[in-house]
Amino acid sequence: MGEISAKAMMDEIGQAARAASAELAFASAERKYAALIGAADAVWAARDEIIAANAKDVAFGIDKGLSDAMLDRLRLDEGRIRGIMDALRTIAEQRDPVGSVIAEWDMPTGLHIQRVRTPLGVVGVIYESRPNVTADAGALCLKAGNAVILRGGSESFHSSTLIHACMVKGCVQAGLPAAAIQLIPTRDREMVSEMLRAVDYIDVIVPRGGKGLVGLVQREARVPVFAHLEGICHVYADGDADLDKARRVVINAKTRRTGICGSAECLLIDRAFWAKHGAVLIEDLLAEGVEVRGEGEITSVPGVVAANPDDFGHEFLDMIIAAKIVDGVDGAIAHIREFGSNHTESILTENNAVAARFFQRLDSAILMHNASTQFADGGEFGMGGEIGIATGKMHARGPVGAEQLTSFKYLVTGDGTCRA
Repeated sequence: MGEISAKAMMDEIGQAARAASAELAFASAERKYAALIGAADAVWAARDEIIAANAKDVAFGIDKGLSDAMLDRLRLDEGRIRGIMDALRTIAEQRDPVGSVIAEWDMPTGLHIQRVRTPLGVVGVIYESRPNVTADAGALCLKAGNAVILRGGSESFHSSTLIHACMVKGCVQAGLPAAAIQLIPTRDREMVSEMLRAVDYIDVIVPRGGKGLVGLVQREARVPVFAHLEGICHVYADGDADLDKARRVVINAKTRRTGICGSAECLLIDRAFWAKHGAVLIEDLLAEGVEVRGEGEITSVPGVVAANPDDFGHEFLDMIIAAKIVDGVDGAIAHIREFGSNHTESILTENNAVAARFFQRLDSAILMHNASTQFADGGEFGMGGEIGIATGKMHARGPVGAEQLTSFKYLVTGDGTCRA
């Protein structure tokens, strides 16, 4: 596809999305609910075809040399398709954010003012590998009254195409425009560039993928972006941590799924914890097959690899973790400020004052106390799903669900009211 045909495709898709967004802005909650339930039913009915298509995608990914963690993100089986269906139903059941009153007040002039939620318009989502994003992103945008243009990764092309068809089927059955949810029908990378330039059609871009993709989008987009560049998540074991809790959480945070952005990439151990309990957390990780790249005293533990300076602040997305001993909560805070990505950090402690200091003095999008960083997920936050995790400070932050995909407008009512 040449530049002219890519531009023509973007114009066609963009115009259709704009027209759909105008209709979706006032679509009833009942109609959007029906569309999402219909999409969920269609996904489940097509599960055998989706699994067969996914096998082609996995073979393509293997040929491309994707890592085991990335292949895990790509794979679909009946259980994961059930998860997609359940996420669609959960999003359908959520309260419709559009039109909800955020705040209202009266002025001495006689004006009554309301701030109400309104759709963003057209959302562009660019993502890699994970075909479930096709459903999550489409559903969340629809719930918030937005049209969406999806550009899935080349690896998930066949799976995403079938899931998208199910989403469109749900929309059409519910009397909503087919163009409410569009999928770029080509693997051509030029369409990514066209989306990033499509200021006439797209109101916000959400990239969901690795550092390379997100960095490209943040550098080149002329459209506003909700994004996180990396998920460099830290777990800090404080001197007052409960040992059993700490052991459970550290293993889960690192090993449950290594390829997601909420996977722990660095373990910080308070010197007081080390003095009480020794290398137990390090030994647990090694026993689970994790490569521990340690610094200082941690290197004395058999099996630990000496860390390079760039192992701290690195997103491994693999069975690898950096580890370091720090001097108390302030040492952990200083390390995270230097090496973190403002995504998710967890403190393990029974000392509520120390936890409060950790919460107060760090500014990551998600801070946790005695919980695994793997909970950094919109579904686990009760949002049904998420379109991504945003680590910036403008508009959306943390898991981006339906409510975060709205803006607001002011409705001002008077009674022949004039300004003096």
